[in-house]
Amino acid sequence: MVRDYLAISDQGVRDAYAWQFVTASILHIGPWHLLANLVVLCLLGRDLESILGRRHFLYLYVSGAIAGELGHLFLMPSQSVLFAASGGVAALVVAYAAILPELELTPIRLFILPIRIKAKHAANIAFVVALVLLCIDRAPMVAHSAWLGGCAAGWVYAHLLGFGQPSALQRLLQERREQAHRYERMTIEELMREEIDPLLEKISKRGLGSLSRRERRSLARAREQIVARE
Repeated sequence: MVRDYLAISDQGVRDAYAWQFVTASILHIGPWHLLANLVVLCLLGRDLESILGRRHFLYLYVSGAIAGELGHLFLMPSQSVLFAASGGVAALVVAYAAILPELELTPIRLFILPIRIKAKHAANIAFVVALVLLCIDRAPMVAHSAWLGGCAAGWVYAHLLGFGQPSALQRLLQERREQAHRYERMTIEELMREEIDPLLEKISKRGLGSLSRRERRSLARAREQIVARE
């Protein structure tokens, strides 16, 4: 019953068992799976909740669970069934690494050697392990295939909140915002002298086709600013 009606699967989605998106997110494949998730929640969850607040902590966990389920549906065979509780936990691990990348996690003693690992390295290891297991373990019942989507959701959510190193998209958007503010601060004379005149001179020498896309956008924005102020 658990496999057919509560865990999420391609067949369940086709049969419109919509509740599986909720029930699968709390299912564990065994006691060790449950224990591992509880340990991670205990070690990392308290810090994350204090930093993000209860609302964002809940949203982060739920988005990781849903992303993990969607990742399983897209990446695993149709007959594979997912116990998806690890998706939300994976999101917490990656978000923790994005927020506190240099923080050393609690030492774990392996035999007699204390092992210290930074949060960013733990997240990288989790991501690599998720990729490897996704390729080699395609069993009928799995839990690991929720990790990849959960990791992606944790990274995206943390960056949306402003944590972590800026992505290429964030840097591009920031540059465009700064460029727009720069045009707003410039006078019409400065716009003509610094932005429009050099481009007009280039057009007169080489033609309109010599302008790059960026130069065309700059010319259009400068023109818009002048027209708006007249």
